[in-house]
Amino acid sequence: MQSPFPIPPFALECKTFAKDSFGASFTHPFVLALADGTLDPKLFRFYQIQDAKYLEAFSDACAILSTKVKDPEDKLWLIDAARMALVVESQLHLGYGKTLGYDTNTIANTEPTPNNLAYQNHMVATALQGTVLEGFCAIAPCPWLYIELGQHLLREKGSIPEDHPYASWLLMYSDPGFNEYMTELLKRVQKYAELSDPSAKNRAKISFQQSCNYEWMFWEQAWTSQTWPSR
Repeated sequence: MQSPFPIPPFALECKTFAKDSFGASFTHPFVLALADGTLDPKLFRFYQIQDAKYLEAFSDACAILSTKVKDPEDKLWLIDAARMALVVESQLHLGYGKTLGYDTNTIANTEPTPNNLAYQNHMVATALQGTVLEGFCAIAPCPWLYIELGQHLLREKGSIPEDHPYASWLLMYSDPGFNEYMTELLKRVQKYAELSDPSAKNRAKISFQQSCNYEWMFWEQAWTSQTWPSR
């Protein structure tokens, strides 16, 4: 699959290392049903609320990383990324909330699923305890996969019908405007890879792969409406 943005050498190593994990999301039944419009609205509602919870942790991870980098441009980029996760994507969540019956209070009062919480903990713990490169590699799969997935689905469909129930989601993630975001993110992955020793780079690739696994698990938790065991 041709990438819609340039992939520097170390980012390509990460994607190759996590090839099976990264590619698995493209054929998950939740994604296929979302793309063809047959996804049960209840499952999409479940997914959207959990995604909003996830983005709070993504924002936290970016904010933590901003305190660990020295370059002011990298600090600003991470701060902007933290803000965008909460502000820009929340517009999509709350837009669907009006039709699916949820709001900011619903999101605040919803417990993350086991898969969601595990993914959140992975990102935040890596940002806190790992190197800057590991932190960037933990957050990179989410936007990377969504952007490639959104543009892949658009190519597959040719166009998004106005009456498609998930048109807003498909149009958002197929927007080529996100390509600049990924270009800037992967540029920083490459920058910090060049400052890292082989051991740190290997840990970063594992961190990237783990996030790819969690991405598949995120579709799965929504597809199955995952809950915690009875307490």
